[in-house]
Amino acid sequence: MANAKALRRDFESRRQFAAYLREQFPNASGDLASMPGGEQAARTALARFSPARYAATRNYLSGSVSRLSPYLRHGVLTLREVLENFKPVYKFVQELAWRDYWQRLYFEWGAGVWLDREEWKTGFRAEDYSDELPRDITDGVTGLACMDSFAKTLERDGYLHNHARMWFASYVVHFRRIKWQAGACWFLMHLLDGDPASNNLSWQWVASTFGGKPYIFNRENLERYTEGVYCAECPSRNACPFDKTYEQLSKELFPL
Repeated sequence: MANAKALRRDFESRRQFAAYLREQFPNASGDLASMPGGEQAARTALARFSPARYAATRNYLSGSVSRLSPYLRHGVLTLREVLENFKPVYKFVQELAWRDYWQRLYFEWGAGVWLDREEWKTGFRAEDYSDELPRDITDGVTGLACMDSFAKTLERDGYLHNHARMWFASYVVHFRRIKWQAGACWFLMHLLDGDPASNNLSWQWVASTFGGKPYIFNRENLERYTEGVYCAECPSRNACPFDKTYEQLSKELFPL
């Protein structure tokens, strides 16, 4: 009976809070979050994740990924306890190590993660990039089915598969020549797992200001790991800016 009363109180408080949000933010849509919060939800997600297919399928948008990052971001789970569960799975442990590395750099640099950590390796200077993220990107109306879907999914769910984040960042920085800071800021506005360490330094890795070279992708790569779900219905499929070899894209994008 006590548990039932507690559940009713929890339901009532959630209902009242949801009503308040609808009143104060009438243009907002969706639930409070696309993923349940709290320790119990985190431990359930941890128990359900089977890493056996992770290394082989993680790059596919339909692949086996943990979706634990929001719980790690907000301290509901720690890297250590996740590591204890998956020590034999090298590729997954490697991803945890990257997250730990970003956090250690953030501890040293603080707000410095918003500054270019290295020079651009694209043939352009920082001032050659726009400071603003255009509305067609944030509204998901670029005419590129993949990028438009990623933008809308990000705003709706507060989450994107890591491979989609890399493609999107590459499109923003290299294909549209916009400063990585503009994209990183927009991501932080929506990501449930967003934190300045992993988010900003990943954007910098794509941009080449914290990595050996700029990260780019082509249509073949995107079609492979999305299983063609975007390209088949894309209004720009016959004029796709990504439909070239890496050599061709590098010559077009970077005046080196």
